[in-house]
This record gives sequence, C-alpha cells and structure tokens, in this order.
Amino acid sequence: MTPTLVRNQPAADASAPADAGTRARDWAEIQERMLAPLYEAVYDRMEVGAATRMLSLGCGSGLAMLVAAARGAHVTGVDSDRERLALARARLLPDADWDDAPAHSPHPARRRARLLEDGRPAPAGADSTPYNLITVFEPIGCAAGDSEGLVPALRSAVPLAVRGASVVLTGWGPPERCATAAVLRVAARLAESARPPRTEPGRWRPTLRDDLEDVAARAGLKPDGSGRVSCPFGYADVNSAVRGLLSTGLFDAAVRATDRSQVEKEVAEALHPHRRQDGTVWMPNVFRYLVCVT
Repeated sequence: MTPTLVRNQPAADASAPADAGTRARDWAEIQERMLAPLYEAVYDRMEVGAATRMLSLGCGSGLAMLVAAARGAHVTGVDSDRERLALARARLLPDADWDDAPAHSPHPARRRARLLEDGRPAPAGADSTPYNLITVFEPIGCAAGDSEGLVPALRSAVPLAVRGASVVLTGWGPPERCATAAVLRVAARLAESARPPRTEPGRWRPTLRDDLEDVAARAGLKPDGSGRVSCPFGYADVNSAVRGLLSTGLFDAAVRATDRSQVEKEVAEALHPHRRQDGTVWMPNVFRYLVCVT
C-alpha cells in the first residue's frame, strides 16, 4: 500500500500574508480536521479499501490521505504548498527520506508510502497500476478563481486513471447552511480597497449552486451522484478560531488590503455570535461533494 506525495507546482509565494510554516501548522493542527466528516462520508460512499488506488489533488498536510491509508488504500498526494507537504510527510512517513520510501520497507507507514518530488503526478505505485479514484478535498466555490488551476490539474490526472474511474470534487454548501459564511464575509469587506479589483484570485465570494458541476463540465467529467455532509467548525477558543480560519487562505486578499492585525481583530469580533458560554466557538456548516466518472 503506497501513499505518495508529489509537489507538482511552485511553492507558495514568499509574499503571502503569513509565515508559510506557521500557517501550514495552523492548518494541520487546527483547521484540517474540520473536514474529517467529509473525508469519511466520501470514503464510505466510494467504499475505499485495499482495492483503492487514490490520487489526492490538493492533499494539504495529509489527513485525508492518512484516513484512506488506514482503510488500506494506496494513496498519492499532490499539493502546491511545500510546507503542508512536509507536514504530510511527517504524518505518513516518520523517519523516511523525502526522495526514497520503498514500498517493500518493513515499517508499516513505509509500506504505504513513497514520496516523489518530480514535478507532476506519477503512476500509482511501482507497478504503474492506474488510479481508480481521484479526490479533491480542498473545497472550491468560496474564493474567486479557486477552480482555475484545478481544471488543468484534473485533465492531467485523468489519463493516469483507469477508464471509468471515479473523481470526487468537494465544495462549500449554500451560504445559508454555513454559519462560517458570515465570518468569511469579513474577508470580502476588508478586501474592497485591494488592487486588482474583486476578481483577484483568492478573494472570498458566495458559493454558487453549480460550482462543482461547472468544474466537472470544464474538465470533461460526467456527474454521477452527489451528497451533503455536516462539517461543524469547532474551536477551543476565539484565538484558535482566528488562527484556523486565516490558515485557509480565504483572508489573504483582506490582509493584503489592510494588515494582519486588523483582519484578526475583525474576524474575532465576527466570531462572537458563535462563542459559547465555556469560551469555545461552534459554527455548523454543510459541505457538498460531487461524484464524477472519467
């Protein structure tokens, strides 16, 4: 069983609003787990197990890969964020080398992992068996331009899969079903003075009903079912909530337009309606997934 991590795009821009390492850790330690119910629901629907050879596009710091590998799947991960990939390596391959983690290694994690840095997705393992499942767990439909790089990535990945393989796209649910949408609107308001205007990639915008279907159509995929999953965002306190939310990148345009301290202050204020008596923060959300076939 072989999880693979591949860096197929340049590392994140050095001018990003927050230190890349800190942001990646905030994502891995605070925010990524909020999507765990989505991972589990998709894997249940797709019956992920030992027969699964999965390619995870935008694999982040590897939690979704870890869950799939625990079910026996062979998984390969691709992400543009070097820092998140380093954390995924630590999760999936403790004590393994970045460029060489042979599938025959006696270490249980190594039996499920080989890490590549060759610039593009690779065949699913040493025997080059094609993938039969491609997943995109980085939710789309909540930021301007968030699907622009995904369509060519899907077109590049599909030839590595068997004919009729499943592709799962994920996105935010309707704004009225996502309590976090009210907090994310802070990002749009603060970014109003940014240049270029509102179409700047990464700027928050309301989710549209057919976001996932639009991506599928542009990538040449045929929809074959969908579902909705409850993914509440729960945090120990307001500070953790601010750190987790800013790690998503959805507030980057707002930080560029103002400054990080102002964004943190206004996000904290927007979180007050979701703060409970014990100081924790709780925001119910619904996410969508769309199952497609190649």
